[in-house]
Amino acid sequence: MASVPAVLTSEWTKIRTVSSTVWTLISAFVVTVAMGAALCALMNSQFDDLPPAQRATFDPTFISFSGMVLGQLAMVVFGVLVVGTEYSSGMIRTSLAAVPRRGSFLFSKVAVAGVLALVVGIVTSFVAFFLGQALLGDHRTDIGAEHVLRAVVGGGIYMGLIGIFSMGAATMLRSSMLSLGILMPFFFLVSQILSAVPGAKKVARYFPDQAGSKIMQVVPDAMNSGTAPYGPWGGLGILLAWVAAALLGGYLVLKKRDA
Repeated sequence: MASVPAVLTSEWTKIRTVSSTVWTLISAFVVTVAMGAALCALMNSQFDDLPPAQRATFDPTFISFSGMVLGQLAMVVFGVLVVGTEYSSGMIRTSLAAVPRRGSFLFSKVAVAGVLALVVGIVTSFVAFFLGQALLGDHRTDIGAEHVLRAVVGGGIYMGLIGIFSMGAATMLRSSMLSLGILMPFFFLVSQILSAVPGAKKVARYFPDQAGSKIMQVVPDAMNSGTAPYGPWGGLGILLAWVAAALLGGYLVLKKRDA
């Protein structure tokens, strides 16, 4: 039976030698930073044209993370590919033969890929923040301002957790195509649409992306986004609950079903 360090090393080798997983992390960084910078520059030039309600709740920190709407999709792809490639390539049989304890196999994979996703998320969050503030001009804030550091670090944690959640979902579904076919529309369309519908908004605010994004807000109800029944840490707790449920579901499926 392979030792834990050997399994971790093996998972790290798999991730860094598959170009698709590397490029999805690069894409998450580039898309998040570029889109956030563009929207910050646009906001700086059109700030005086905003409705009074949006000017009153303007959050210079949160606007820096506008690119995460798309950047998180790249992180979803990363999480799905880390797991789904095992099934599409048939490597899952070899992997489980080398590591019969399926719990050790899954959580070693999640540990390696999860730490990598969190590191990329933190770097992305800090770069997006500093570049965004530079483009906001007189409307910018500072990393030392109250709650700003929490929001910036939280943005990185959010991106990492979205990746880990996707790993759990892909383990349950056992297919990259099926996982992407469900998760991509969910995050990009369903969640965004329902959050804008008055009746459905009460449910959508408990979705992983809607709840988790609260950790990135410094100003309550940022940009007139509406009041939530929980704060930044409560929202992060809801996201963590989704992640835990996805990983538990993935473990149960992996344990009970054949490779």
